[in-house]
Amino acid sequence: MNNALIDHAEAGYQLAEHKAAQYFASLHNQLMNNTYTTVLMQDFHQWQKKHIHRFSWLPWISRTARKPDSRDVYRYIHWLNVTGKLDEYLDRSISYIYMRDLGKALDTPETQARIQRVVQDTKRYFMRKDGAKRQGQPDFISLAALYRWAQKENVETAVIWLIQKLENVASNIPKELDAEQAQRKLIKIILGVVLHVNDELDETTPIPERSKRFDAAIRLGYSYGLTYPFIDDLLDSQALTSQEKEQYSLLIRKALLTGIVPDIGEWNGDNEEVIRYVHSELREAFEYIKNYQRPEMQRTFFEQSYVFFQSQELDRAKKLTNANYTNEELYIPIIIKSSSSRLIVRSVLSASEDEGFDLRTFYYGIYNQLADDFADMFDDLEEGAVTPYTYYLKYRDLRPDLINPYELYWTVISHLIHSVYNSDAKTREVILNRAINGLKRSRERLGSAKYNEIMDIFASGQPEFNDLIQRMVRKADDVDFLDKLLRDQVVVHLKNDKKEKEDFIQTVRNVRERINMEVQISKPNAIPEMKETLIDAANYSLQGSGKRLRPILTWVMGVREYGLSEASIVPLLRSLEYMHTASLIFDDLPTQDNASTRRGRSTLHQVHNSATAELTGLFLIQKAIGEQSSLSQFDAATVLTLIRYSAEKAEDMCMGQAMDLNAKGKAQTLDQLNMICFYKTGIAFEAALVMPAILAQVKDSEISSLKVFAYHAGIAFQIKDDLLDLDGNDLLLGKPAGQDVRNNNSTFVSILGEDGARKAMWEHYCLATDALAEMPKHIPFLKHLLDYMVGRER
Repeated sequence: MNNALIDHAEAGYQLAEHKAAQYFASLHNQLMNNTYTTVLMQDFHQWQKKHIHRFSWLPWISRTARKPDSRDVYRYIHWLNVTGKLDEYLDRSISYIYMRDLGKALDTPETQARIQRVVQDTKRYFMRKDGAKRQGQPDFISLAALYRWAQKENVETAVIWLIQKLENVASNIPKELDAEQAQRKLIKIILGVVLHVNDELDETTPIPERSKRFDAAIRLGYSYGLTYPFIDDLLDSQALTSQEKEQYSLLIRKALLTGIVPDIGEWNGDNEEVIRYVHSELREAFEYIKNYQRPEMQRTFFEQSYVFFQSQELDRAKKLTNANYTNEELYIPIIIKSSSSRLIVRSVLSASEDEGFDLRTFYYGIYNQLADDFADMFDDLEEGAVTPYTYYLKYRDLRPDLINPYELYWTVISHLIHSVYNSDAKTREVILNRAINGLKRSRERLGSAKYNEIMDIFASGQPEFNDLIQRMVRKADDVDFLDKLLRDQVVVHLKNDKKEKEDFIQTVRNVRERINMEVQISKPNAIPEMKETLIDAANYSLQGSGKRLRPILTWVMGVREYGLSEASIVPLLRSLEYMHTASLIFDDLPTQDNASTRRGRSTLHQVHNSATAELTGLFLIQKAIGEQSSLSQFDAATVLTLIRYSAEKAEDMCMGQAMDLNAKGKAQTLDQLNMICFYKTGIAFEAALVMPAILAQVKDSEISSLKVFAYHAGIAFQIKDDLLDLDGNDLLLGKPAGQDVRNNNSTFVSILGEDGARKAMWEHYCLATDALAEMPKHIPFLKHLLDYMVGRER
């Protein structure tokens, strides 16, 4: 490695270390002189006038307006609006983000104007009439809502790319990491970078420039944010051995010192597969950031990145068993890493100079870090991590020289309000709100007894000041923040989504196994030879790697959602798979698509002959009708309604296939292709949803929503098929890729292009999601089925 580069990097770190040491010495001096308590007590006496009310006016509000659980986001936001608190709530929330993430001072007219624009935009978003109607997850977390924003800003391609990237990250996070927190931090960084760019745009920015900037912000945010789960969290976890961590850290250090990501080479350890994925993603991210930056900003980026990494490494190397760390060793790396992490964002974006940004960001970082470490102290203690709080808890009785991190936290707050932000009243309001909110959340999370025990340890040295603080914690109102509310929602959503996805996968697996056993046709004794041949042919077609999506969907809707007994609908499950398999047999014939493989095996007409294949298809259709007529546990009128519906859908499918055959070799319009797709594919999904609904005798309005969902989900499914046909893997697909091109068929890809087809797929995804929102209740299986349809590889 180039010694000059190493010397330059180390000199950069020493400069940052010197600056941090000066800041720490100043804080230490203020702490020792106890100047912070006197100043802050005066601040709090002013502050409490607005936040502690002798007489509450809430009893006069109607019961329906009583404060709801904040976990119900829309009801909580609407309650704030009803009580006249929403504007102030959003103002302090957005103001805090401008301070923390954008490094802004709040006392300038320009910043205040920008904050108010964001406040009003946020208010309009949450107060939309349709906002609270969404079933299941809030729409600010949904992929559909993200894509709708992408359409508005003309960044669909970047968002589609991001969705796929986030899905891959979620699938590759080692089990030793807290997957939900890792994903949350990545999402937070992406949003932070987008917010940086949004703050630099206004109504005069040309639309193409706006789209270009947002596109880059999304990719840059992901590229920088990836370092949190795949560098910080990975190196902090027990996922890698000590030797692997050393190898991995060396790779990162080389990249930051040379500007070139080195190859992995030979990997010594059991986690090679994980590391190779991580290395590939980080290399791509590193190159994107480097290529985006102006040449004069690259040096700043590498310097700040090295400073951040080195401070993390020094912190990571500490052992809780070492009783000899000095206060400087505990706090200086924290000051460096907490400030440099946000300074990097500006260099990543090659952002223009902002007077005072570096200074405010440098002083502000430790405030956030100490607040986060206080919230996480018991998790950190359990993991043996060294933070100011865990170290103080362990050695406070042995080391009277140790600084109390809780007291330093309030010293930092005093310094920020009066030395950094010049005693600005708005800044004081926001910071004190945040501090009391953090303690309230800790008290709620820990319980009063545990919280009081912690306060006895950390706050006993300043009893008068602490009494005032704890009074604020018990009695102060209106200190909540939107970002905390959304953070909690994101974590809950990610955990629930993971459980729902696992349930979806397990349900598909279990129900598929049951259906596989049920659909095989038995051969009675002494049947004619030719009928035995047809049954063998039918069973051959029913075997293989079929997904069984349609009968699985019917089972879920019938048994789980409508409460029908599994035994009662088994004939319906068989009929759906028989009809679907018959359609595939006809589809594959030489007179139609002339396919050579299906479900990972040779097509039926190749194993036997075309005549046998045709007769087997007819045989399966008749078997399907027979199964439907044997739904004996339902009243006759309902079964007749179902058979009549089934016959109509079978006719429509035949028409769709005829339209498809007639279209071969001919250019098609998008409307024509949508129609063919619906009649060939969407109809089958509709039947799988509607037929159990008919048996359950649900309302017509619900059936209408199911039909809309099936229409758009079916087209999304077909577009994904076309995309897979373009570049899919034959073994994964179970049939030859590139067949549409060879047959000169019009597809969504040939009409719209690959990029356009992906956009159309996500448009139908959004419309299908809208249909789900109209359902009487949330059905997670359908949401995950839709996600599977657009994300599958076969």
